[in-house]
Amino acid sequence: MSGRARLTLAAWAATLMAACALLPLVDPAVWILQAAFLLAIQSGVGAAARRIPLARPLTVAAQALTALLLLTPAFARAQSFAGLIPGPDTFRHFAELLRQGGDDIARYAIPAPLESDGIRLILVGGVLVIGLLVDTLAVTFRGAAPAGLPLLALYSVAAGLSDGGADWLWFLLAAAGYLMLLLAEGRDRLAQWGRVFGGAPRSPGAEPTRALAPVRTGRRIGALALGIALVVPLGLPAMDGGLLDGTGAGMGSGGGGTISAVNPLVSLRDSLNVDEDRQVLTVRTESENLSDLYLRIVSLDDFDGTTWKPSKRQITAVPDGAFPTPAGLGPDVERAEVRSRITAAQWYAQDWLPMPYPPSGVRVDGSWRYEPVGMTLVGDHGQNTRGLTYEVSGLEVRPTAEQLAGAPRPSAAMEREYTALPDSLPPVVARTAREVTEGATDAYDQAVKLQDYFALTGGFEYDTRVQVGSGSRAIARFLEDKQGFCVHFSFAMAAMARSLGIPARVAVGFAPGSQQADGTVAVGLRDAHAWPELYFEGVGWTRFEPTPNRGTIPPYTVPDAPGTTLPDAARPSQEASEEPSATASASESCTAREKKLAGCGSESPQAAIATDDGGPRWYALLAWALAGLVVLVLPFSPLLWRTRLRAARLGAHGRSAADVAPRTLAAWRELTDTAWDFGIAPEESRTPRKAADRVVRLGRLDPVAAAAVHRVADAVEQVLYAPRPRPVTGLAEDVQRVTAGLRAASGRGTRLRARFAPRSAVRVIWAASARRAALRDRLASARPVLRRPRGGEAES
Repeated sequence: MSGRARLTLAAWAATLMAACALLPLVDPAVWILQAAFLLAIQSGVGAAARRIPLARPLTVAAQALTALLLLTPAFARAQSFAGLIPGPDTFRHFAELLRQGGDDIARYAIPAPLESDGIRLILVGGVLVIGLLVDTLAVTFRGAAPAGLPLLALYSVAAGLSDGGADWLWFLLAAAGYLMLLLAEGRDRLAQWGRVFGGAPRSPGAEPTRALAPVRTGRRIGALALGIALVVPLGLPAMDGGLLDGTGAGMGSGGGGTISAVNPLVSLRDSLNVDEDRQVLTVRTESENLSDLYLRIVSLDDFDGTTWKPSKRQITAVPDGAFPTPAGLGPDVERAEVRSRITAAQWYAQDWLPMPYPPSGVRVDGSWRYEPVGMTLVGDHGQNTRGLTYEVSGLEVRPTAEQLAGAPRPSAAMEREYTALPDSLPPVVARTAREVTEGATDAYDQAVKLQDYFALTGGFEYDTRVQVGSGSRAIARFLEDKQGFCVHFSFAMAAMARSLGIPARVAVGFAPGSQQADGTVAVGLRDAHAWPELYFEGVGWTRFEPTPNRGTIPPYTVPDAPGTTLPDAARPSQEASEEPSATASASESCTAREKKLAGCGSESPQAAIATDDGGPRWYALLAWALAGLVVLVLPFSPLLWRTRLRAARLGAHGRSAADVAPRTLAAWRELTDTAWDFGIAPEESRTPRKAADRVVRLGRLDPVAAAAVHRVADAVEQVLYAPRPRPVTGLAEDVQRVTAGLRAASGRGTRLRARFAPRSAVRVIWAASARRAALRDRLASARPVLRRPRGGEAES
C-alpha cells in the first residue's frame, strides 16, 4: 500500500474514531455505519482524484460533490431528479431537515431517538464534512497535524453535549485516531515537524539526533492535541436535561446553585399513542375531590414566541417542615391541607418530583433540591423518582369567583416577568384575545372567557394527529385551524392571557388518574398533561383548563354550577384513547429504548407548538460556527502555511539528476525565507555565497549553523554554474540546523513573530498578484485582433 493510500485510510479511521464520541447522544447508534460507508466512498473519490492527478481544488470539489450525491438519495430522494440528482427542491428539503434537526436537538433529551431525519442528517452530514476537512488537510495538502483541528472540533461538540459517563473512553479513542493519523505521515514528515516543535540543539556543536526526532515530535504533538482536547470541552455548555432526561440536575452540595433545562415540554402527544397505558404513579390521598388531583412536575414561564420553557432559577436546600406560603395567596382564601402518598414505578426515572400544587411540605428520601419560585423539587447528583415512595402535603385552595374578580392588580415585578411577550408573536394572537374577551370587566372575567372560548364555544377540536407546524406563526395557525391537543391549548391561552396583561405560565404534569378498587389512584402515561396557570393577587397561581375532553373545569370558573366537569373529566374518553392526547409524561430519563418498549413517551418533532423562532436557526448556528472557525484558524494561517511550505520544500524527492536542481533550489529558498522570518530580508542581487555570508553575519550564527549555510550555498552554486552538478545530501538537515541557529540567536519576540507571523508569508500575496496578472495577460492575448486590410473588409 502506497503512502498516500495509508494516509487516506488513516484519515478515514481518525474521523470515525472521533465521531464515536457522538454515539451516546443518539439511540440507536446504527447511524455510524451509514456514516462510515458514505465516508469511505468520499475518501475513495479523493484517492482516485489524487492518483489521476487532479489539481488540489478540483480534488476537494470532487469529494464535496460526491458527498452531496451520497446524501441526496439517503435524505431527499423524493425531492431530487430520478432520486439521485439534487435540484432546488433538494436544497430546500435539506434546509428544512437541518432546521428540524436543530429543533429536535433543543427538544430531545439524551439519548435522542434516531427516528428524526433532521438529527440523522446532522450526524451523517457532519461526519462527512469533518471527514472532508481531515482528508483535505492530511492527504491532499499533506498536513496531518492541522487536520487535528476539525477532529478536535468534532470531539469538543460531542463532549460539550454529553452527560458524562464514559467520556474518557471516547476521548482516548479520538486521541488514538489523531495520533495514528500523525504516525501515518511517516518518519520524514514527523522529523520535519519535530524541528518546528523541538527547537535548537542543546549545545552549539551538538548534532540533532534524527532517529529520535519522530519520537519527540509524536510526543509533543500528541501532548499538545490531547491537552487542547481536555481543556476545550470545559468551556462548552453542557446540554442540561429535558423533562425526559435522566442525567439529573446534579447541582452539588451547599445552599445554592441554579437549574435550567432545554425545553422540557417534549412530545406530549406520543405518550398517549403508546399501545399500553403503563402506570407511572400510584397515589393514595386524603382528598375527597379526586377530579382536582393534578400532579405538577414543572412550570414553564419563559416564552420566546415559539415555545415555553422553564427559566433558570436559584435552588436551595429542601425546607425543613412546612414550605413557605405560595406567592400571592392571601389569608382570606379558603384552603385545606391534604396529604398524599405517591409511589413511582420502577421504570419511571423523573428528575423533577411530581407533586400537587401548591405543596406545603414533603417527606422524601434521597438527594433533592428546592426551587422556591416554582415550588418544585429537582434531583441532585443523579437523583430521580425511580421506584421512589414519598409523602406530600398539599393545599387545596378554594377561591371564589368573587375573590378572583376582585383581585387587585399584580405587582410591577410580577407583570414585568410574567406578561412579557416577544415581538415575533403574530398580532392575530392579541387581536383574537381582545375579541374573545370583549365586554369583560376584569382579568378574571377575561380568563374565564378565554377558557370557555377554547373548551366550549370556539369550535375547537381535540386532535392529537394535527400538525400545526413550528415557528412564530404556529399559534396563529392553531387559532385558524382550531385543531390541536393540550400543548396547543395551554400555549395559546397563556400567550393570549399575557397579551391582556394577565401574568401567565404553563404547567406540565399529570391530569387526575383513575380511582382503583383499593382506593388508590392510578396515574398512567396517557394522563400526562399541560395546562395554563394565571396569577391573581390574593389567590396566587390558579389553574385553568382550556383543553376539551381533558381534565376538569375548575369550579371557581363556573359560578352557577360548581364542580361541573368536562366530558369524561377524570379520564380521557374512549375516543381520546383511540386518538390519544398529548401529554408531558414519561420520565426525564426516558430513553429511546424505553420508548420503543412503550415505557415512556417518545419525542415527536410535531408535538409541541414550536421550537423554532420562525426562521432557520441553523443558519445562525452555522454562521457562529464559521465565525468561530475563522477566529481560531485565521491567526494561525501564516504558521500553517509556512509549515506546509517547509514540509514541501524539504520533503523527500527522487535522487535522479533531474531532481537535483529543484531540490537544491527549494532548500535554498527555504533557508532564505527562514532568515527573512527572523528579520534578514533577502537581497536577490547577491550571489549565493555573498547571501550566505550576509545571513551568517546578521543572524549571528554559531560555527555549526554557519557551515550549514555555506554547504547549502555551495550546492546552489553547483546547480547554477557547474555543467554537471553533483548531488548533495543532507540539505534538509542543514536548513534545520540554520533554523535552530537563528532561533537560538534571536530574542523571544523575534522567535514568536517568526513562528506565528512570518514575514515570508507575503509571498502568498505576491504569488496571487502574479497569477492574476498572468491570467489578465492570457485573456488579453486570447482576444481576436481586428484589422482592416487595404481591400476594405475587416479580417480577424
